[in-house]
Amino acid sequence: MAVSGRKVADFQGSISKGSAEDFDHRCEPCLAIGQQIEAHGFCVDCQEHLCMNCFAYHQRLKANKHHHLVNKDNMAKHAFSKESDECTEKCQVHKKEVIKFFCPKHEALGCNDCIVLNHKACDIDYIPDKCAGIGDSAEFRELLRQLGQKVNEADDIIKQASRREKELDSCHDRLLNEISMLRKEINDRLDQLQKQIQTDADKKKFTDKQMVNKVLVTCTTTSSDFKELQSRLQDYKASRQNGQLYITIKQAKSKLKSDEIKEAGRSLEKTNMQYTFEQNQDLKNMLSRQNALGKLTMSSSLVTTKGRKSVDKLTRKENISIKTMSDQTRCWVTACVVLPSNKIVAADFNNEKLKVVDIKNKVVIEETTLSSKPWGIAVMPQDHIAVTMPHKKESLIMTTAGKLSTVRKFPVKVDCRGIDYHQGHLYIVSNYLKCVYVTDTQGNVQNTIKLDDKIFDIPYYLLLSKDLRHIFISDVGRHSVISITLQGDISAEYKNKDFKDPRGMMMLDDGSLLVCCYRANGSIHRISSDLKQCHTMMNGLSLPYTLCYNHDQHEVYVGCFEDQMIVFSAK
Repeated sequence: MAVSGRKVADFQGSISKGSAEDFDHRCEPCLAIGQQIEAHGFCVDCQEHLCMNCFAYHQRLKANKHHHLVNKDNMAKHAFSKESDECTEKCQVHKKEVIKFFCPKHEALGCNDCIVLNHKACDIDYIPDKCAGIGDSAEFRELLRQLGQKVNEADDIIKQASRREKELDSCHDRLLNEISMLRKEINDRLDQLQKQIQTDADKKKFTDKQMVNKVLVTCTTTSSDFKELQSRLQDYKASRQNGQLYITIKQAKSKLKSDEIKEAGRSLEKTNMQYTFEQNQDLKNMLSRQNALGKLTMSSSLVTTKGRKSVDKLTRKENISIKTMSDQTRCWVTACVVLPSNKIVAADFNNEKLKVVDIKNKVVIEETTLSSKPWGIAVMPQDHIAVTMPHKKESLIMTTAGKLSTVRKFPVKVDCRGIDYHQGHLYIVSNYLKCVYVTDTQGNVQNTIKLDDKIFDIPYYLLLSKDLRHIFISDVGRHSVISITLQGDISAEYKNKDFKDPRGMMMLDDGSLLVCCYRANGSIHRISSDLKQCHTMMNGLSLPYTLCYNHDQHEVYVGCFEDQMIVFSAK
């Protein structure tokens, strides 16, 4: 609380601002936190000198908006009024009384009535006797410092809360979208199954109706023939045309030997089967369960690594030759992933192939030639992978069960480079339009995250963070790894003069990254998840481009602009 009429401190000599410049008055709020700043204004009500920032801030505060502020030229007219020890603030309990006392024991302010009623046995401070010069006291300066610290702490929490509010909205929207996507996939599949059953039923109905119509035609024709014979026999008998009667009798007997009616009856019996819909009992039982669709789970943003071995050191072990007889040129591995089946799928960009490597024997056991050059690979559930082909502006969904084969393909608006997968969504980075496309597994764009073209130059690869709140992007042109929020805001960046040409990345169990640096000294770096710390794991490699990790074998596989992949032990 400001003390009305307080004198400005009488400094002995002049105090420098850190140079040879001296000035007459210093900003008192700044002085309380140890900063020497020249005053450019004065508050008559508070009797305080203020720098330009504090002067402007003083005007904005609601509590100070009626204070009388003067500029530097008029400070001298107001700054040296007589100090006042008078107490004017009313007691909150005894409304008509003025606060004049303070009880140090109970840390309570009070009026005369408060002291008589509640603090008779206490050693009481009489404020007018104690307040002289308090504006120049260490207590006053320390209090201002602590208040300033609390304001900064509150501001930090406000910023965190604002960010968290956006993250909550994003998390909620993503959850609802994932549910909708699952529902769509389920509905699409059920529609497909329903269509198949309907097709079978339509086919059965069509076949049976054809049979019934044939029986109707046969029996109608046969009945008509018999009626005609009956009529002719009767007419010939009545007209005594015995010759014609004889002939017709023989014709009728021959006709009676025909099995057309019996055959028609047997054909009709084949259509007697009733076809009904029998529900799949497993599906019916599943849908009756409470969590048939799924359930809401809560997970901390902290990543636990229990049961996982940390990758703290890489030891070069051996090479894997990925050159095959049908290759037309030097291999260039732009992406590689480890499958649950203990195999590696590598994208050979130059030879337009996907190659499957047996991890145990370290040999290529399968290769598939594509229609264009593959770039990125993401592992998906149910033995599927997603592959980007930037030159064709296309992405493939492929099955790895048995032989590699394409399940479906879908176009992407522009070149598509790095790719990652999470819960029914593919995240694909474009270095031409500088954006991240979020699509479903059918290729429908669900969201487009714009990348700031003032920050990003040539984004090549991306990874989702462990807490799913950020996307890490390696930028070749900027020589850095950048973290963005799911709204596209920059959250962190790692950049260093020795960190050149970052390409492929992989994420470790603690959320940190292993990053290949392609040129210069051909290196692998480990960067912390907050992008604040970096450790060089390996140097002197020949054009390393991408990498993946085998948890079971504790091995890291590095794909290069070479015919060999390098195997590192991470034990």
